[in-house]
Amino acid sequence: MTQDSQIPLPGSQGEHRVQEAMGTSDRASRFYRDQMLDHLNPTMREFIAQQEMLFIATSDAGGECDSSFRAGPPGFVHVIDDRLLAFPEFRGNGVFASVGNVTENPHIGLMFLDFERERIGLHVNGRVRIMVDTELRPRVPGLPQPQVPGQKALAWMVVEVEEAYIHCRKHIPHLRKVGTEEAWGTDDTLRKGGDFFGSKKQNEERRNAATGRV
Repeated sequence: MTQDSQIPLPGSQGEHRVQEAMGTSDRASRFYRDQMLDHLNPTMREFIAQQEMLFIATSDAGGECDSSFRAGPPGFVHVIDDRLLAFPEFRGNGVFASVGNVTENPHIGLMFLDFERERIGLHVNGRVRIMVDTELRPRVPGLPQPQVPGQKALAWMVVEVEEAYIHCRKHIPHLRKVGTEEAWGTDDTLRKGGDFFGSKKQNEERRNAATGRV
C-alpha cells in the first residue's frame, strides 16, 4: 500500500516484492500514480484507432503462456467505449490458441506499439469474453466490416479494460512502411511464409526416423 493514502497498489504481489528487493518501490509507486488508468482516455482511444498491429498475451488454466500477433487496417481494433474494446478473430492456421486460452482463463494483455509515427507504446490489460459476429454487431453499430473480400470474423475478443498505461519510447526503433502489398486473407503457402524456419522438414525427418523410413 502507499504510505499516505493506504490505497492498494496496482500490480501483483510478486512485482511489489521484487520492487522492494530491487529498491524501486518509490519509483514504481510514482509510475502507478501518474501513468496507470483503469480506462481508456481520449488520447488512448485515438491512438488505438490508428494502429495496424497488436501483440497479445494469454495463458490457459494452468498458467501456460502464449503470445500472438494481430494486424489489420487502422481501426481493426475497435474501441467501443472507455472501458471496452474489441478485435476480430479470423480462421488463421485454425489452431485458435489465444481463443482457447481465454475460454479457460479470461485474463489478457495487449500491447500496441507505434514504430512509425509517435514511437510510443500502450499496454492494455483486462478480461475477455468471446462473442460471435452476429451477437456483437447489433450491439455495436460502428463495428468495422471486413475489408478483404470473403474475410469474415469467426469471433470477436471483447476486452474489458482493467489497466491502461504507457510503454516509453526509449528503446522503440523508428521504422517506416515500405510499398509491399500485404497478403490479407491469403491461403497461398508461400505468401504466408512457407516453411521459413524449416519446422516442417525437421518434423518430417523426425517422423521418418521414428518409423524407420529413409
